[in-house]
Amino acid sequence: MPKQTPKTSSKNRNENPNIFGLHRETLNQPITQTLETNYMPYAMSVIVSRAIPEIDGFKPSHRKLLYTMYRMGLLTGGRTKSANIVGQTMRLNPHGDSAIYETMVRLSRGYEALLAPFVDSKGNFGKAYSRDTAYAASRYTEAKLAQICTEIFRDIDKNTVDFVDNYDSSTKEPTLLPTTFPNILVSANIGIAVGMASNICGFNLSEVCRAAIEYMKNERCDLLSVMPAPDFPTGGELLYNREEMERVYEDGRGGIRVRAKWSYVPKENIIEITEIPYTTTSEAIIDKIAELIKSGKIREISDARDETALSGLKIALDLKRGTDPDALMQKLFKLTPLQDSFGCNFNILINGIPQVLGVRGILREWTAWRMECVRRRVRSDLEKKNQKLHLLYGLRKILLDIDRAISIIRETEAESEVLPNLMIGFGIDEAQADYIAEIRLRNINREYIINRTNEISELEAAIANLKDILEKPQRVKSIISDELRAVDKKYGQPRKTAIISDFSEAEVLIEDSTPDYPVTVFVSQEGYIKKITKKSLQMASDQKFKDGDELAREFESANKNDLLVFTDKQNCYKYKLADLPDTKASSLGEFLPSVLEFEPDERVVFVCDTEDYTGSLMIFFENGKGARVSVSSYETKQNRRKLTKAYSDLSPAVAFLELKAEREVALFSTDGRCVVITTAYLEPKPTRTTQGIQTMRLRKNARLKTAAFAEDTALGDIKRYLAKAIPASGAELALEDRGYSQQTL
Repeated sequence: MPKQTPKTSSKNRNENPNIFGLHRETLNQPITQTLETNYMPYAMSVIVSRAIPEIDGFKPSHRKLLYTMYRMGLLTGGRTKSANIVGQTMRLNPHGDSAIYETMVRLSRGYEALLAPFVDSKGNFGKAYSRDTAYAASRYTEAKLAQICTEIFRDIDKNTVDFVDNYDSSTKEPTLLPTTFPNILVSANIGIAVGMASNICGFNLSEVCRAAIEYMKNERCDLLSVMPAPDFPTGGELLYNREEMERVYEDGRGGIRVRAKWSYVPKENIIEITEIPYTTTSEAIIDKIAELIKSGKIREISDARDETALSGLKIALDLKRGTDPDALMQKLFKLTPLQDSFGCNFNILINGIPQVLGVRGILREWTAWRMECVRRRVRSDLEKKNQKLHLLYGLRKILLDIDRAISIIRETEAESEVLPNLMIGFGIDEAQADYIAEIRLRNINREYIINRTNEISELEAAIANLKDILEKPQRVKSIISDELRAVDKKYGQPRKTAIISDFSEAEVLIEDSTPDYPVTVFVSQEGYIKKITKKSLQMASDQKFKDGDELAREFESANKNDLLVFTDKQNCYKYKLADLPDTKASSLGEFLPSVLEFEPDERVVFVCDTEDYTGSLMIFFENGKGARVSVSSYETKQNRRKLTKAYSDLSPAVAFLELKAEREVALFSTDGRCVVITTAYLEPKPTRTTQGIQTMRLRKNARLKTAAFAEDTALGDIKRYLAKAIPASGAELALEDRGYSQQTL
C-alpha cells in the first residue's frame, strides 16, 4: 500500500507555527517593528531607486536603458530591434520586458512625450496624446540613440560620474549621466512613490540653456525674463499668470493652466482642434463632449470626430447653423479637458534625499553638480597629461646619447635587466624606462625624439591651464556656459506651447436642460420608489405594491430636486429625481437598493427631497435623544453620490422628520408615555454625526419608540403632553389616545 502522509492535528499546528512558514517571534512582533523592518525598506527603495528622478533628469529605469544602448554602440551605429535592446537592458534592470519596453516608448521620438526625445525610433510607438493608439510589440520596432544623447554621455569615460556594480555584480553602471544641459528641467517627469510624488513639467531647451547661463552670472537674475514659462510637447496655449509662475519658480509647487489650440473653418462650419493640453488625450476629450451632447448641456455641436492621422492630431467639431464658435469654445474650456491644469510638484533626489525645489533651486543644484563633473573631467585630463609629460621627460634625457641607450639594451644579457640598466644609466624611473624600451627600431632617430620632446612645452602649458581651471570656479562656469551655448545652437527648437498673457475668462452660463415640473413621490416599506406626474395621478391614483409591501412615505416634489436616501448603515445616497423615469400608479417603481448600489443587507429608512439644501432634518434615537441637522451639511461640491456617517450610530434611529419651520413634535416611548416638544428647543447642527440632546427622559428598560409632528397624530389634547422644557418625562397616554398607531422604521 502507498505510504500515506500523516495529518497534522490542530494541536500540533499550534505547537509548531513553522508549518505555516511563520516563526513565533514574527507572530508576536509589534506592528511598529513590522513596519520598520518590512515596510520601510520597500518604501525607501521606491523613493530612492524607482519613482523620483535625480539631478540628471533621469529615473534609474531611464538611465539603465540609455546606458545599455550606449554600450551597444547605438549612438553612432544604425538601429536595431527594440527586443534586442530590451533583452540587453535586463543585465542592468531586472524587470520584465514589457516594463523596460514601456520606458523606451516614453523616451522615443515617435511617442512625442518629451521635448527632446532620447530614442530615435522607427515603427509604431503610439502617441502620448492618444489613449487608444497602442504601440507595436518590441519585435516589430527598431531604435537607436538620438543625436542629443551625445550631450548625455559626453566625457562619461573621463571619471565624470561614479560607477557602481549592477544587481549581480557582473558589470558596472553609472549612478548618474553627465548631461551637459539641465535635462531635469527639459524632460517632463511624473512619478508616484510611497507617501510622496513628483510631477515635473518640461521647459524649452533653448530657454533652459540661456536661463542656466544667466543664473551662473547672477543667482538673483530674473529667470522669467529668459525662461517665461514651461513648454509642453503637445503644444497648446498656456494661460500666463505671473504670480503663479513665480511661485513655481521659487517653491516648485503650483498649477499651470493650458488650453487647446483651435481654429474655425467658416466654409465648412467646423472647429478644428490641433493641439491639446499635455495632461489629457483626444479620446477623453471626445468622450466628454459626447456626454455633454447626450445630456443636453451642449446643443451647438452636431458631430465630434477624431481625425488624427500621420500629419498629427486633429479633432473636428461640426457646428449647427448660427453657432458662435468663440462662445462655444469658452463653454468647452469650462466643461471638458480642452482646458486643464498641470499640477507642479518639483520633487527630485539630491544626494539620495527627496527635496521639493523651485526652478531656481534646481538650477543651483544642477550648477553645483555640473561644476563637479567638469572638475572631475579636468582632473582626469590633468592626470593623463601629467603621465605623458613624465614619459617625455624620460625621453628627453636620452636625446643627447641615443647610442648609449642602444648600447645598454644590446649589451644587457637578460631581458629582465633592460629596464633596471636604463634606469641606472639615465637616472629615470621604471615607467620612463619601459616607455623608452618599447620605442620601435625605426623611431630611434634624432628627428623622432626631437619632435616628441617638443611636445613638452605644449603639455606644460596645457597642464598649467588645467590647474588654473581647478583653482578658479569662474573658469569652470565659463566652460559650462560654452557647452550650453553649443547645445542651444545645435539642438534648440522653437517653443511648442504659446504663452497667452492677455486672456479673458468670461463667466459661462451653462444652461440646465433638465425639464422641471411637479411630481409626487411614493416610497414603499421595502424600498421601491415611484415618481408620478399630476396628470398621471389624475388618470389613476390607486398605487400598486408587491405582496407584503405597503406605502411608507408620500410627498410632493419637483423633477429638478435632489433625493436624499438614508439607510440603516448610516449612509446617505444622493440622487437626482430627474434621473428616475416617470411612471404610473400601476407600476412597482424602481428598487432603490439596486439603483443606488447599496451594500449587502442595507435597507432604506427614510427618503426626502431638497431643492436648495435649506431647512433641517430632525433625527430621534432610541435612547431618547434628538438631533437637528442642517440639510446643507449633505450638500457637496464634488456631487458625491454616497455620503458615509450621515447620522450618529451611537443609538438606533427611530424617526426622521423633515423640518422647514418650527413645529411641535410628539415623542412616544415603549412604556406608553408621550411628550410633545417644540423644535425650537433643538438648534441646528452642521455636524451630521451629532447625537443631539436628551429630549425625553425614559424610565428603566423603556426606549423611544417613534416620533411625529403633533398635528399629524391622533392625540386629542396636545396640551396634556406639552413639555415646558427638555428633557421631559411626559405623561401616560390617555385611553382615547392609545389607539394611535404611528409607522416606525
